[in-house]
Amino acid sequence: MSILIKHVQLFDRTTDIYIEKGRFRRIAGKIDIVADTVIDGRPFAILPAFYNMHTHAAMSLMRAYADDIELFSWLNDHIWPLEKNLSEEDVYHGSRLAILEMIKSGTVYFNDMYWYPLGTARAAEEMGIRADIAPVIIDPDGTSGEVEKCNTGVFSHEKEFSPRVRFVLGPHSIYTDSGNALKSCIELARDLGKRVQIHISETASEVENCIKKHGMRPVEYLDSMDFWGPDVLAVHAVHINDRERGILRDNDVIIAHCPASNMKLCSGNFQYAEAVNAGILLTLGTDGASSNNNLSILEEMKLAALWAKSLSGDPTTAPAEEVFGMATRNGAKWAQLDAGEIREGMLADCLLVRRHHHTLTPSDHILSNMVYSADNECIDTVICGGNILMRDRKVKDEDEIIRESEKACRRLLKK
Repeated sequence: MSILIKHVQLFDRTTDIYIEKGRFRRIAGKIDIVADTVIDGRPFAILPAFYNMHTHAAMSLMRAYADDIELFSWLNDHIWPLEKNLSEEDVYHGSRLAILEMIKSGTVYFNDMYWYPLGTARAAEEMGIRADIAPVIIDPDGTSGEVEKCNTGVFSHEKEFSPRVRFVLGPHSIYTDSGNALKSCIELARDLGKRVQIHISETASEVENCIKKHGMRPVEYLDSMDFWGPDVLAVHAVHINDRERGILRDNDVIIAHCPASNMKLCSGNFQYAEAVNAGILLTLGTDGASSNNNLSILEEMKLAALWAKSLSGDPTTAPAEEVFGMATRNGAKWAQLDAGEIREGMLADCLLVRRHHHTLTPSDHILSNMVYSADNECIDTVICGGNILMRDRKVKDEDEIIRESEKACRRLLKK
């Protein structure tokens, strides 16, 4: 499929953009070429699409299910008991609902960790979005065989999906997985060339318990088993000190910052300025809809920027362009995708936003407006790898997706 976008605003200039075979092939003042689809770009600005670096997509079925509860009670008393009743079909429908919400808020990639990953993969494949999907690994005594099941089970299905949908490893945390399980996980990842995501230092109690049990802080504990590397995504990383930041930096580890979830669960104050000053690359994630309660990267950008400024006492902290980069090119870097910018040769993952939408007016400072004032309604068109996922704010089958997810939610709660 080829797309020609005519007279679109690309930051400070008006240009034509030709997309073919999933990539930006030409960006020039005037392009005369026959394309399958021609879009009048005059009402729009074109921007890189968003990358959601931490989700539990199917938890969209649990939106508002257990609100206003402390993290460990939320997990142990509410979420995990409900999840015991999940089926792969539930996960499929919950993931479709999440993907619909992400597309409508400008996201073309999500990095997921959840049960029944094949259900999530099927939803992502059908809806045209990119995804790295990790089966959640919980193995407290190192004897469950969950790590090996990834290799013999889930990973064996990867060829059934397009290159957009990939599988990675997802040990849940140091408090749900034994040292042996964590070592097995990282060894398997390195053997297979897979990437890894893990919740780390999300709460103060997690850190305290790790010190009591292992005599080290969580980042140090994983470092002692050579866990860290550029193939590992550290999710949350709220309670880390200077030494731990140094470990992450020296191992080229990228952090997935989840401001809305951290704030809602009172996990603590993420030290944004300290992480950036230490030289750590940051990305943004929404976490699941049960702890957020939406999946909008637009909202995460604003929260990340304002929270960082408030904590540092410095209004120059987390400038708009830097935060926008967290939501786009930084995420694409960890995902090993040649994307995150509007440049010739790169993957055509992009948004067309209405320049004269009330939240973007005046339209002279598009990145600042996207970070501080935009809402989802300003996003008209979403393109992933040269395929149009949303046009005129319409996504294929959205009414059916909502209807079926409502049914799945009722079935789950009834169980």
